[in-house]
Amino acid sequence: MYLVDLLFPNRCLECNRIIPADEVVCAACFEQINFTHHRFSVNNPLADKCRLLFPVEKAFALMQFEEESTSQKIIHQLKYGKREKIGEILAKWTLEKADFSTFKPDIFATVPLHPKKLKERGYNQLHLFADTLSKELNIPCDHNLIKRNFYKKAQAQKNREERMFKENLFSVNKEISHQHVLLIDDVFTTGNTMSAVAWEILKAGNNKVSVLVMAVD
Repeated sequence: MYLVDLLFPNRCLECNRIIPADEVVCAACFEQINFTHHRFSVNNPLADKCRLLFPVEKAFALMQFEEESTSQKIIHQLKYGKREKIGEILAKWTLEKADFSTFKPDIFATVPLHPKKLKERGYNQLHLFADTLSKELNIPCDHNLIKRNFYKKAQAQKNREERMFKENLFSVNKEISHQHVLLIDDVFTTGNTMSAVAWEILKAGNNKVSVLVMAVD
């Protein structure tokens, strides 16, 4: 054990109990996480939400995202707490909960951060998550397939400018056609971001889109 582990032990995000360095919550708090039990399906709440916005093949959310919940604390630490390693933990949970035995997309694609946001944060919270899945499932992952064109959020724009901003928020960086793309993001809330990315993939060629998120609001 390293001295830093003795001086600053890893603690459960929920109950503050000391836990192993490669974990994020203790066993007791893990049991309290509201997992969705979606599997990969065309018929679950996330798939229904997606289908209102764009054509989706299958969809899976690992957890429910609720205010003050353990899932919210986990994802906030991943995104804002400089704890990129949590992405690997969530990927392992996903492999345990999701059924990839009959579902194998051609490629994984992560929703990108704007380069300025990436520089500020120091990492994209989706990359280690997606890379872990990619390695375990032997499915290629492309973090550069989609480009985010604007730094500010679309909600900050107004009227005609807002509509134009949303329509051009993302673009496809390279040619892609006849591919089944699994789009990966952290939290599905309104679905506007996922929809914007999905339509760019769909417009780029005769592609199919499925969705995987860490949590659904």
